[in-house]
Amino acid sequence: MTFDDPAWLEEERRCLREIRRGDRAAFARLYGAFAQPLYARVLLPRLADRQAAEDVLGETFRLMIEKLDQYEDRGGSIWSWLATIAANKARDAERERVRRSKALRGFAMLSAPLLDGQAPGPADDAQAGSDGARLAAAVARVMDEINPRYRRALTLRFMEDRPRGECAALLDVKVATFDVLLLRSLRAFRERWQAAAGADAPAADRVPVTA
Repeated sequence: MTFDDPAWLEEERRCLREIRRGDRAAFARLYGAFAQPLYARVLLPRLADRQAAEDVLGETFRLMIEKLDQYEDRGGSIWSWLATIAANKARDAERERVRRSKALRGFAMLSAPLLDGQAPGPADDAQAGSDGARLAAAVARVMDEINPRYRRALTLRFMEDRPRGECAALLDVKVATFDVLLLRSLRAFRERWQAAAGADAPAADRVPVTA
């Protein structure tokens, strides 16, 4: 079957009419036709990660339902519209991945003088895939344990990569005050990080903080 086959186009329009009425079977019919080619032709080549591609595939069909009333039937298949949605969502997902990776590297580098090169906790099986994932999990654990205001300052400056002035405005303080708050936040993070590292892991099992 090809998506420009007249018999398929008639079936596709029938399914779209039924989906607008809430028919789940009609949705399943379209999903069965389009999911695999969207995954294989559009998403996986762009994202190069199976889980990320599967996540974006689900988001693509969610948006299809949400925006179906905006779809204009111009005589062709809905395939092109779906492929455009998928490509846009894949681009958004890749940008977010790059942003988070940059933020984590920035956090590791900027806080390295306070961290003494050690990450808390042993390298358990769930984290063994990559040092980056283990570092992210370790940072998240420690962030959950520090003062919420300190956590907010660190998140704004490092995780969200916001300028100092913007961070200060969001926390309703002067830039100079924010700088002091950030230093205190890093010190609080360091203390909790080192405590966790000392309590939870033998030296041989600790993960180097690298980016």
